[in-house]
Amino acid sequence: MRGGLWQLGQSITRRLAQTDKRTIARRCYASDAELKKTALYDFHVAHGGKMVPFAGWSMPIQYKDSIMDSTVNCRENGSLFDVAHMCGLSLKGKDCISFLEKLVIADVAGLAPGSGTLTVFTNEKGGAIDDSVITKVNDTHIYLVVNAGCRDKDLAHIEEHMKAFKLKGGDVSWHIHDERSLLALQGPLAAPVLQHLTKFDLSKFYFGEFQMIDINGVHCYLTRTGYTGEDGFEISVPSEHTVDLAKAILEKSEGKVRLTGLGARDSLRLEAGLCLYGNDMEQHITPVEAGLTWAVGKRRRAEGGFLGADVILKQIADGPAIRRVGFFSAGPPPRGHSEIQNENGQTIGEVTSGGFSPCLKKNISMGYVKSGNHKAGTKVKIIVRGKANDGNVTKMPFVPTKYYKSS
Repeated sequence: MRGGLWQLGQSITRRLAQTDKRTIARRCYASDAELKKTALYDFHVAHGGKMVPFAGWSMPIQYKDSIMDSTVNCRENGSLFDVAHMCGLSLKGKDCISFLEKLVIADVAGLAPGSGTLTVFTNEKGGAIDDSVITKVNDTHIYLVVNAGCRDKDLAHIEEHMKAFKLKGGDVSWHIHDERSLLALQGPLAAPVLQHLTKFDLSKFYFGEFQMIDINGVHCYLTRTGYTGEDGFEISVPSEHTVDLAKAILEKSEGKVRLTGLGARDSLRLEAGLCLYGNDMEQHITPVEAGLTWAVGKRRRAEGGFLGADVILKQIADGPAIRRVGFFSAGPPPRGHSEIQNENGQTIGEVTSGGFSPCLKKNISMGYVKSGNHKAGTKVKIIVRGKANDGNVTKMPFVPTKYYKSS
């Protein structure tokens, strides 16, 4: 599914318009014993979800509305996403923070209890193994969520280092939350709708914060975060209560919050200028090159102590050779691997994600260019289907973010 969620969704939409729907249903909903299903699988199908394989799971790419309409509705009203394919886990023990700091770039110790941040798991060369949102529940409990497509390698990486850490006397253990599901409620109606289902005052709960509270009568983990650039929440709920919670959220919104698939989720995160691991960030790309220098905590810059620290800290000091930037462009929408040239026709980089923005009604993309070509306003040519199209470097996010922060 490298960079193809939006395109796949558009393809399905066209095929539904042109082909017998029963044929498409057989093709898209075909039982595959190897694909895992979330607790909402039957709920998705009943609501017209078009299911596709994604990271070993059968997931909805879209529903009855188009990806364009779903994207706009999220920004105007709200969306409910099933993200239970992602992997939630807890690290516990008096040394869990010092253990995790060997693997990620964040200043985990410096986080206030009940707060979190985006971070990156790095390898010995400073490359990104995965990006993750981590939360310091307290000094002996860290909760984090890793990407579905990276689950196996992430867990193997953590386990390998945990074994070595414990052999040296470190106190850390883990639990993988396979008994829980994850929902993402995003958009301007997210907070008012969710407030109907909990006694906890969401007006005093800000972006990046975490609480364990009752929602719809069930004990949940709530994080004010998301992957759309909008205000919203990720809700970890016991899997047996997921359908009831999804129904309650949709009912309380009076039809304004819609079930939304991976296609719109991809266009929303692109508009927000957020990386998709496997496209915009990979094992050979460092956090500095990816524009995530801000995620390297101040103390970590001084002390290092994480995998690949020597490479990353040198790049912070001297500057990286390549940088992730955004683009506006004319012509057909750029896609992953579209070549980027300077005005003299010299290759300076490559697009990693791109598409037509449903909200801006223009082409947007992101990719990597050689340093020196990364400043906003720099004119470029983006090659699509063998033809050079005018473009220019622009700052991200493309659509302003609306995170709920304390004033």
